[in-house]
Amino acid sequence: MRELPVARKAKPAARPAPLHGVPLSVCLLVLGALLVLAILVAAAVGSVSVSVGDSWRIVWAHLTGSSPGVNRAYDQIVWNFRIPRVLLAALCGAGLAVAGVVLQALVSNPLADPFILGVSAGGSVGAVVVMALGAGALGGLGVSGAAFLGAMLAVGLVFLLGQQRGRLNPVRLVLAGVAISYVFTSITSFLQLQTEPNNMRQIMFWLLGSVSGAHWSQLRVAGIVVVVVTVLLTLYGRQLNALVTGDESATALGIDVKRLRILLIVLTSLLAGVLIAVAGGIGFVGLMVPHLVRLAFGVDHRRLLPLAALVGGIYLVIVDLLSRTVDPPNELPLNILTALFGAPFFIWLMRRDRSLANS
Repeated sequence: MRELPVARKAKPAARPAPLHGVPLSVCLLVLGALLVLAILVAAAVGSVSVSVGDSWRIVWAHLTGSSPGVNRAYDQIVWNFRIPRVLLAALCGAGLAVAGVVLQALVSNPLADPFILGVSAGGSVGAVVVMALGAGALGGLGVSGAAFLGAMLAVGLVFLLGQQRGRLNPVRLVLAGVAISYVFTSITSFLQLQTEPNNMRQIMFWLLGSVSGAHWSQLRVAGIVVVVVTVLLTLYGRQLNALVTGDESATALGIDVKRLRILLIVLTSLLAGVLIAVAGGIGFVGLMVPHLVRLAFGVDHRRLLPLAALVGGIYLVIVDLLSRTVDPPNELPLNILTALFGAPFFIWLMRRDRSLANS
């Protein structure tokens, strides 16, 4: 007697993102307004309180060349100290989030972040060399220049080790990034043991990420790099969508996968390297924000990249505001709070999404 076929349990359909159907222009407008509001609030809050209205008048006056009509001391505090800091936090959040989105697609790993290429570890070595041994150790380079040089050196080594038979292999790339990161981290630890105790606080603050020393000259380079690289990566949104489906599918669509991977690595390394050079090793932003934006807005990279930039900017502005207000007059490094928020988020995400837990 022939056995009846057993009905297979159907896989549950993926839950659609709640804001997937909202037009991109509307999402950009709302998130852009929230980012501006977050910047104004963060510029108003501090040891010297300034109203949000006065904060807006000061910013508007400097942008238009008019008189703000507020206390001159408030004008100096908001424009010369707080606005550069808040804008640098927004740029770092935006850039790291965009780099995280691209790298998670590039290596097909939901746990990838901008530091998977050894960028953070390499930048840390360069910065700590200057802080521990003096600017003469690297030919007169400052902390930012040395950090960028170290970051690019680490990326170059990872890029060479990540190739297999002349082609970039995502698995080898990840393993090479982990290996190089450990090597550079050990060098950083050794340099810390050799430095004077007076330098340790400065080194630790840099390693854990901070925008407290921001000034207008830093914003020019960081702003140009973040805006230009984000626009370029967004233009490759369709190719990124194809890359996520697999190399064979992407090749069938006429995409040169090898060339695309090299281009994406160069752009994301440049983006992360510049930001680490000016703000130190800020973690979890490029790891957490891409997942958060995918859950809310969907997985189309043409939408995902610009929205992740705005969400990342808002997130890090809020984190920086908390870092200088939760324990006054002390200031916390950014990594303490990003890890505090990021770890519970991933625990929740793994419980919600079994595919992420199994990966």
